[in-house]
Amino acid sequence: MSRQLSSINQTSTEITTVVKRNKYSSLFASDHRDFLISPTGAQIKISDLEDKIVGIYFSANWYPQCQSFTKLLTEVYKQIKEKEGKKFEIIFVSSDEDLNAFNNYYESYMPWLAIPFSDLESKKALNKKFDVEWIPCLIILQPDDDTFVLHDGVELIYRYGVEAYPFTNERLDELLNQEKEKHERQTLLKLLTNHDRDYVLAHSASKEVPVSSLVGKTIGLYFSAHWCVPSHKFTPKLISIYEKIKEKLMQQDFNGEQENFEIIYVSTDHNGLEFDLSFTEMPWLALPFGDSTSKDLTKYFDIRGIPTLIILGPDGKTVTKNGRSLINLYEEDAYPFTEARVKILEKQMDEEAKNLRSMELHSGHCHELTLVSQGNGGGPFICCDCDEQGLGWAYQCIDCGYEVHTKCVRPVVQVSSA
Repeated sequence: MSRQLSSINQTSTEITTVVKRNKYSSLFASDHRDFLISPTGAQIKISDLEDKIVGIYFSANWYPQCQSFTKLLTEVYKQIKEKEGKKFEIIFVSSDEDLNAFNNYYESYMPWLAIPFSDLESKKALNKKFDVEWIPCLIILQPDDDTFVLHDGVELIYRYGVEAYPFTNERLDELLNQEKEKHERQTLLKLLTNHDRDYVLAHSASKEVPVSSLVGKTIGLYFSAHWCVPSHKFTPKLISIYEKIKEKLMQQDFNGEQENFEIIYVSTDHNGLEFDLSFTEMPWLALPFGDSTSKDLTKYFDIRGIPTLIILGPDGKTVTKNGRSLINLYEEDAYPFTEARVKILEKQMDEEAKNLRSMELHSGHCHELTLVSQGNGGGPFICCDCDEQGLGWAYQCIDCGYEVHTKCVRPVVQVSSA
């Protein structure tokens, strides 16, 4: 539903949708309406928008990701309004199915303006004009630049929050440069410690492990929570792989150091009890529950969903944000998760794929499945058999998109008649 942030700078400078003078009136008014509505039902003149930065928010009550983003956007909107007053406004363009759904969503969650739900033609015209292909979608318009149309407002809000304002090219360049510099200076100590704490939690008697003792190791940051159903499925697998990697390192005894790999739990649990239930089952380390570093890391690594496994190299730099997928694909062989290691494993997988059947029947699906590679449809995907992430070779239904890992395909058992 969202584009990669790496495209933001290109998108913001290359999109040249021309909006005429008095653009807000021409965009949001109709033959019978020169106003927008507020959550209280008041009519607000569209002419009041002139000289304001305007966000056009395409969203719907029925889509959970929209509800989640709306809560974040509301917080950012209120912060901007407190700081900048009348210089910024958002207009809601609803994709709700009926008036009751619109009223419940708009009046309960949104403090900004909206196109009346009954004005279907205006909503359709805006969706068409800005080529909206998914929701939530936040388009940003600048009052003094008739050619500036920023499509990646959702990405910016997720990544930078209120700091993205005023959403200009200059501000985006500044933020991207700051982020680049921050990642270049990234170290394990900077990531995991703060002025109140220089340790992580352990299950051992000492309970506290200095972060400094982890420097030089490959570290996995495991973002998870007790309430998350996918985490309940992935955590046992990760525990098994973690123990196999540790055992493998013990046997290889790299330079006499067996403990070259560690995982740290970064909790998004709702309370301390949930955290204890999660951490008790895990054999690795954890940040203390409620520590501000957990939120900082979630924002820093732009975590959109859990479980997520971020891998840091011995130098403290980010090796990959796709640790979960690599664990699902290659299990303990994925270690140390580097680009060089992944290329070796991909080559091995390509060789193994030569011995796979081009077509396969699967017990969980009614259509024949076709073997596809990453280049022609094999990833990334969520396996319909094990519900885990996948990448690379897969068996896929060309008709409906049903897709499974090659290792998960289970041929239909033919039952012979007596």
